[in-house]
Amino acid sequence: MTKPILEVQNLNAFYRESGQGLFGRSGRRQVLYDVSFQLQKGEILGLVGESGTGKTTLSKVILGLERDYSGQIIHRTQGPQMVFQDPYGSLNPRMTIGRQVEEPLIIAGKLRREKRRERVREMLGLVGLEETYLSRYPKELSGGQRQRVSIAIALIQSPKLLIADEPVSALDATIRAQVLDLLLDLHQKLALSYLFISHDLAVIEQICNRVLVMHQGRIVETGTVAEVFRNPQHTYTKTLLKASFDPS
Repeated sequence: MTKPILEVQNLNAFYRESGQGLFGRSGRRQVLYDVSFQLQKGEILGLVGESGTGKTTLSKVILGLERDYSGQIIHRTQGPQMVFQDPYGSLNPRMTIGRQVEEPLIIAGKLRREKRRERVREMLGLVGLEETYLSRYPKELSGGQRQRVSIAIALIQSPKLLIADEPVSALDATIRAQVLDLLLDLHQKLALSYLFISHDLAVIEQICNRVLVMHQGRIVETGTVAEVFRNPQHTYTKTLLKASFDPS
C-alpha cells in the first residue's frame, strides 16, 4: 500500500502570549491537542471547525511557520505550499503579477531568467490568465483573478501538496464556483493532493473525499464526507451540520 503523502502524529502546538502570565510575563497557551491524521496521495482532505479552533495553526505547523510543537509531521513530497484566504493581502501591491509569480523561482535560484519567465507564462495560462496580466498590479485585478494569481504562485515550484486555507470564502458565489472548478481541474491535471480548510460545509461536501472535524484544538470526528455528513457521531459535528444545512 502506498504511504500517505502527509502524516501528522500526536501533534500538540502552542502559542506564546506576551503579558498573560504571572506578573505580566509571557505565557504559553496550548492550541492543538494530540492531533493525528493521514493525507493520501491524490486525496482532497477537508478540515472544518469554527473560527479559532486551531485550523490555521495546524496548517502553519505543517508548513514550518510555527515551531513550538511536539509530535511528528512526516512529508513524503517536496515542501507543501499555501493558498491563502485573502488573495489581496497575500500579494505585494507594489510588485507586478509576473514578478510575484516568478519570485519563488528567483529565491530558489534553480532556473535561468528566460526559463523562469517561460514557467511563469505557462503557470498563468494554467490558472486561466493571459500574458497581459504579467505587467499588471494586484489593485488592477478582481478578487477571483487575484486568487488565481495566488494559486499560480503556490504551484510555480511544482509541489504535490497544497494547503488551501479558506481559499474561496472572500469571493462572491459565482467567482467562488469558478475557483473551485479551477482547483478541481488542477487537482486532476497535476495529480495534486489538498488539505482544504473551510468553515463552509457545502464547499467541503462539493470538493472533498474525506473530512476532519476540529473542535477546540482536537479532531473530534473523521471519515468520508458521506459518512460524516449523513451519520455524524459527535455532538459538535451535529451542531455544525444543523447550522449549515438547517439554519432555521
